[in-house]
Amino acid sequence: MVESFDVVKSPNDVAFYAGVLFSSYSISQAITTMYWGPLSDRIGRRPTLLVGLVGDLATFVLFGLSKSFTWALVTRTMNGFFAGNAAVVKSVIAEISDDTNRPRMMAMVPFMWHVGIMGGAALGGLLADPANQYPGVFGHIELFRTYPYLLPCMAGSVTTTLGLVAGLFMLEETLVPSHRPRPAGADEDCLDSEATPLVARVQQAPVAPVWTSEGKRVLAMAWLLALATAIGDHVYPIFAATDPSSGGLGFMPRSIGASLMVAGFAVVYLQLVAYPRLVHKHGVLRCFQLGSQITVPYFFATPFLSLLAAHLGRTLGSTAAASMATPDPWMSSAGLEYCLMWVLLVGLLLLRIVGNVLAFTSMNLLVSNIAPSKDMLGTVNSVQQLGAVVTRITGPLISGTLWGWSAGNGLPYPLNSHLVWILCGGLMVLSWRASLTLPASVNNFAAGR
Repeated sequence: MVESFDVVKSPNDVAFYAGVLFSSYSISQAITTMYWGPLSDRIGRRPTLLVGLVGDLATFVLFGLSKSFTWALVTRTMNGFFAGNAAVVKSVIAEISDDTNRPRMMAMVPFMWHVGIMGGAALGGLLADPANQYPGVFGHIELFRTYPYLLPCMAGSVTTTLGLVAGLFMLEETLVPSHRPRPAGADEDCLDSEATPLVARVQQAPVAPVWTSEGKRVLAMAWLLALATAIGDHVYPIFAATDPSSGGLGFMPRSIGASLMVAGFAVVYLQLVAYPRLVHKHGVLRCFQLGSQITVPYFFATPFLSLLAAHLGRTLGSTAAASMATPDPWMSSAGLEYCLMWVLLVGLLLLRIVGNVLAFTSMNLLVSNIAPSKDMLGTVNSVQQLGAVVTRITGPLISGTLWGWSAGNGLPYPLNSHLVWILCGGLMVLSWRASLTLPASVNNFAAGR
C-alpha cells in the first residue's frame, strides 16, 4: 500500500512511511486508552465496547479506501482511537468469570491476539490488490481496481461485524452498580450533614485501594514486562538477519519466519491447556514468577548463538546441503553444527513462548485482581494497556538504537551485540524481583470479595 502513494520516491522511503502509519495508530491508542477504561466504569462495559466496534469497523473500511498517504494517516489514526478500549474486554472477562474458569478465559485474550496477528497478516497478503492477483475473479470489478487494498480491509471488518452483532444481541451489561443498604435514620443523617463542613466530608472520603503499594507494584511489573517484550520482539528479526561477523545469525527472511512459526505452534497448547492447569496448581503470582524466570535465560543465551553462526562461516538461511560437498552433508561437521544451531534456537524460542504465556496471562489476572471493586476494573486495566501501547512505541526505538550502536562496534562484552539482550533480561529480572514481596492475596479477585 505504502509503495503506491505519491510520497514514496525511493524504496528506502517505504520503511519510513510505513513506520509513520504504525506509529500514528499506536500514539492515538496511547492517548485514548486512559479514557475508554474509566468511561466503561461510568456508563458500562457494553455501550463502550459497542461504540469501539462501530468506530473500528468504519475507520478500517475507510483505511482501505486510501489513495494518498494523508488519507491513510488520518484513517489509521482514527482507527487507533477506537482501539484504546481493548482494556475493557479484560474487564468484562474478569466480571463474567469466577475462580474456576477465570484463568482459562483470560488465557484466551493473548491466544486470540496471536491468531489475529498471524491470520490477519496472511489474509492481507492473499487479498491485497485482488484485481491483479486474481484477474479472472476480480479483474472486472472497478471498485477493487480503484481501491486495491479495500478487499482485505473488508474481509477483516467481517470479524468486527460479527463481534458487533454478538455484542448487540448476546452481550449483557456486566458492570452492576453497587447498591449498599441504607441504614436506619439515613435520611436524618443526611439532613444533619448539611451542617457538616464540605472539607470534613472530603477528608473522610476513602483513598482508592488500587493506588496502594501493591497496586503500584503490580502495574510497574506490567510495564517492565511489556517493555522487555517489546524490545525483544523487535530485536530478534534484526539479530537473525544480521551477518554473524556483526553479532547476528545471517538468516534469510524465510528462515526467520520459519523459526518463529515453529516455536509459535506451542502457543495453542500452552494457552488453552497447560496454563489453566498450572495456575490452578501453583497460583497466579507463582506462574508469573515462573514465566519471568524462564524468559531470562532466553535473553541472555540467544546472542551467544552468533558464535556458532560465525564458526560455520556461511549464511545459515541458505540450504545447508547446497553448500556442502560431502556425500552425506547432514552427517558432516558443518551439517551437525547447522542442526545444533536450529535445535538450540528453537529451544530458546520455546523458552520465550512459554515464559511469555505464563508471564503475560498471569499479569492480566494480577492486574484485574488488584482492582478494589468492579467499578475500578476499567481504570486499572487501562493503566496496564497504556503501558503496553507506550512500550510498543518506545521498544522498537530503544532496540534499534542500541543494536545499531552495539553491533559490530568492536567493544568487549557486554557492550557489544549482547547489550540490548542484557537490557531485556535485566528488565525481566526487575519485574520478577518486584513480585517477590507481593502478598498472597493478589492471587484472588479482590473485586469479587
